[in-house]
Amino acid sequence: MAQHTASLTPPIFNGEQYHMWTVKLKTFLRGKVLWQYVKENKQPPALGPNPALNQIRLHEEEATKAPRALSHIHTAVTELVFTRIMAYETAKEAWDKLNEEFSGSDTTRNMDVLNLRREFEMLKMQESKSTKEYVDRLMNVVNKIILLGEEMTDKRIVEKVLVSLPKRFESKISSLEDSKDLSQITLTDLVHDLQAQEQRRLLRQEDSSEGAMVAGFKGKVVQGGNKRFAGDKK
Repeated sequence: MAQHTASLTPPIFNGEQYHMWTVKLKTFLRGKVLWQYVKENKQPPALGPNPALNQIRLHEEEATKAPRALSHIHTAVTELVFTRIMAYETAKEAWDKLNEEFSGSDTTRNMDVLNLRREFEMLKMQESKSTKEYVDRLMNVVNKIILLGEEMTDKRIVEKVLVSLPKRFESKISSLEDSKDLSQITLTDLVHDLQAQEQRRLLRQEDSSEGAMVAGFKGKVVQGGNKRFAGDKK
């Protein structure tokens, strides 16, 4: 029951990772059917003359949604951040203030995007690292770029992975080029293919190691037998 209650609380913003927090809070407010009261400052329509009891009840319920949206924003920030928005009376005003203060200027945003794209281009898969380790690092950078409002297509990510592969994947790249159009490969399919090849490679290495151990053991047995035979003959 405690876990269920915890899942209903909004994510907390402490002044860092603003773009990630906005994605989480938008999803939370959409789940509460309150996001439109933040985005558009939506207000309930006025009641007509002689409203029915049901209309009055629906109007009162609708009128509580805008304050509830603002309350969720208040709850979703630390006290230090709350002081920045405490004077605003609508959810939209509070949201816009947070966006103005923490999303950064266009110049700052463009510099962040430029630095992240440079990091994206320079990431290479090391020979000793697994596909999962590399893709996790790559997608961490990609998601930061997307959060800043820049597009990053699946095709571009696939191309980046392919050109970053170490030598142990040369045969796999050749087979992909021969079997299908690279533009049709999804990132998920590519990662699964590479992980499958890694598994086969590890199995071959294990089989080779076991074979070497068995051969060494047999050699020792034969040498020991020859020594005993020589002693018996003597």
